[in-house]
Amino acid sequence: MAKKTNQVSTVRRAKHGWVLTLLFTLISILWISPILVVLLNSFKRKAYIFRYPFGFSTVSIAEGWEAFTEGASQLFCGWLNYKNGLKATNFISCFGNSLFITVFSVLAIVVCCSMCAWYIVRVRTKFTKAMYMLCLFSMIVPFQMVMFTLSKFANMLHLSNPIGIIVVYLGFGAGLSVFMFTGFVKSISIEIEEAAMIDGCTPVQTFFQIVFPILKPTTVTVAILQAMWIWNDYLLPSLVLNINKYKTIPIAVQFLKQSHGQVDWGAMMAVLVLAILPIVIFYIFCQKYIIEGVLSGAVKG
Repeated sequence: MAKKTNQVSTVRRAKHGWVLTLLFTLISILWISPILVVLLNSFKRKAYIFRYPFGFSTVSIAEGWEAFTEGASQLFCGWLNYKNGLKATNFISCFGNSLFITVFSVLAIVVCCSMCAWYIVRVRTKFTKAMYMLCLFSMIVPFQMVMFTLSKFANMLHLSNPIGIIVVYLGFGAGLSVFMFTGFVKSISIEIEEAAMIDGCTPVQTFFQIVFPILKPTTVTVAILQAMWIWNDYLLPSLVLNINKYKTIPIAVQFLKQSHGQVDWGAMMAVLVLAILPIVIFYIFCQKYIIEGVLSGAVKG
C-alpha cells in the first residue's frame, strides 16, 4: 500500500514538474524578449524601427520567398547602426571609463567591506555595533534624500573624476556588502585564526591568508551584484562626474538624444547591445556563485 502511495505521489510530482518547467520557460522567454527586440532593431534602418519593431521583413512570407527576402534587405542595414553608434558616442573612451570605474570600485568594495565585516564580528564593542547599524541604515535611506548633498560635497572634495567616484561607490555599496560579509564571517571558526596568530601571523596576514580565501563564495556574489549595479548606473555618474570630460556608457547612450527630442534609434539600439553584452557575459559565467554565496551567508550566518 505504501509503495503504491509513493508511486502515485511521484507521478503527481513529475506531472507538476513538467507544468512548472513549461511555465518558467514561458516566463524566461517573456523576460528576455526586450533584449531580443533591442538586438533585432539594432540592425534595422531608422525609418522601420517603429513601423516594424517585431518584424523580419516588410513583406509577409505568404507573398513569396523572393518578395520576403527583398523586403528584409530593405528593412535591415547591416552593421551601419553600430558604426554610427560607435562614432557618435566615442564608445571606446566611454567603455574604458566604465570598465575602470567598475573594476576598481568593485575591488575597493570587496577588500574594504570584507575587512570591515571581519572587524565588526571579531571585535564586539559598542563602536562596532554602531558601525554595523549604520551600514544597515544606509540600505534603507533613499538615494533621493542625499543626492543633492552628495553632488555638492563631491564637487567640493574634487571627486568629479573616475578615481573620485570610486570613493562614492564604496560608500554606497558598503551597506549591502558589509551585511553579506558579516553573515558569512560568523560561520568561520575563530580557532583557525587563533592558530594562525600562534604561528606568528599578524592580524593583516591572518585576514588575507586565512580569512579572505574562505570568503570566496560571498566575495564572488558581492562582486557580481556590485559590478552589475555600477556598470549600468546612470544617476550617480551624472551627478558626480564632470560629464564634459568623463562619460560612462549609460551617459553616452543618453547623449544620443539630440535637440528637439530627435533620436537616432538605430544607433541607440546598437550602443545598447554593446553596453549590455559585457555584463551579460560576465553574469552568465559567474551566476552559479550568486546562489551559493547568498545561501552560505544566510544559512551559516
